[in-house]
Amino acid sequence: MKARVTVTLKSGVLDPQGKAIEGALRSLGVDGVASVRQGKVFDIELDGSDRAKAEALLKQAADKLLANTVIENYHVEVLG
Repeated sequence: MKARVTVTLKSGVLDPQGKAIEGALRSLGVDGVASVRQGKVFDIELDGSDRAKAEALLKQAADKLLANTVIENYHVEVLG
């Protein structure tokens, strides 16, 4: 079973890397970029077929390791 955990900074947290990417896009001539926020994506392959168990396991992993929940949000998606 495949899953994806997406981790993003909370809205009130400064994102210097996102600002640098935003500036780089503008210097490359990419028009219409209002702002950029960067994040992380984890594609994870799991054994088994219990979607609820997989989601609970991944939420636990995100809370403990994948995300710093003080400054980051995460979204778990079991893909199948």
